[in-house]
Amino acid sequence: MRDKLFVMSQYLTPQLGLSRLAGRLADNDQVPALKNRVVRWFIERYGVDMSEAVDADPASYATFNAFFTRALKPGLRPVDDAPEALTSPVDGAISQLGTIEEGRIFQAKGQSFNLTELLGGDEQRARPFAGGAFATIYLAPKDYHRIHMPLAGTLKEMTYVPGRLFSVNPVTAANVPNLFARNERVVTLFDTAWGPMAMVLVGAMIVGSVETTWAGVVAPGTDGVSSVDYSADKPIRFDKGDEMGRFRLGSTVILLLPKDVMRWSDGLGPETRLRMGRRIGSKAS
Repeated sequence: MRDKLFVMSQYLTPQLGLSRLAGRLADNDQVPALKNRVVRWFIERYGVDMSEAVDADPASYATFNAFFTRALKPGLRPVDDAPEALTSPVDGAISQLGTIEEGRIFQAKGQSFNLTELLGGDEQRARPFAGGAFATIYLAPKDYHRIHMPLAGTLKEMTYVPGRLFSVNPVTAANVPNLFARNERVVTLFDTAWGPMAMVLVGAMIVGSVETTWAGVVAPGTDGVSSVDYSADKPIRFDKGDEMGRFRLGSTVILLLPKDVMRWSDGLGPETRLRMGRRIGSKAS
């Protein structure tokens, strides 16, 4: 009953207005005493390990978002730099992973979503990933919220897809149809030595915004899907492990790769905890 009430509340809540308000408050630096109280409450409520942060003093952050997107001490997330290794782009937990079957991605028991819809409705954009591999990784509030490259690559395209802002967690994944293909999201496409790679940064309830290292905050509010083609510009290249984005209040990353280019590591499955830089797959021989 509690889960049903929670899901029902997601439909009734003014998602966009509430989330945008939360984003503005999280960026406010005018009331430091209030910010400090909220940060301390958040650390205690969600069990945030501040000993991992470059700056462990909660009061030193100018805004809540500065705290939320805090940097980690160097060396805490070693990246598997073997050429055959695919690494986790984030700290988080696997929601699902596997193979894209008949153009659909498994969400939860009885639920799946359309690959083309996820990527903004463009069949050409989706075609390279037909029959390919996917991993959906959920970032909990306590997690490190910077997003890193699982492979070295060159940015090809970024697409903003407007949508709803349902919470993304196991309850909504099990009960909200087409969840990840109806929420607001930023689709990033890269060329890699393994072929094309997509990382979809999915927005959610209370997520202030998504930020990339090349474009800054990806401003929402457009009426439709909008894309930026970077292939004709001076190449924007990333090494494996480089930061490529941040969630300014957290959410989910969906990683997509083409068919037959890799295999997932043994022992991975729903709720497996990941750390950024850990090997999660290997190149197919």
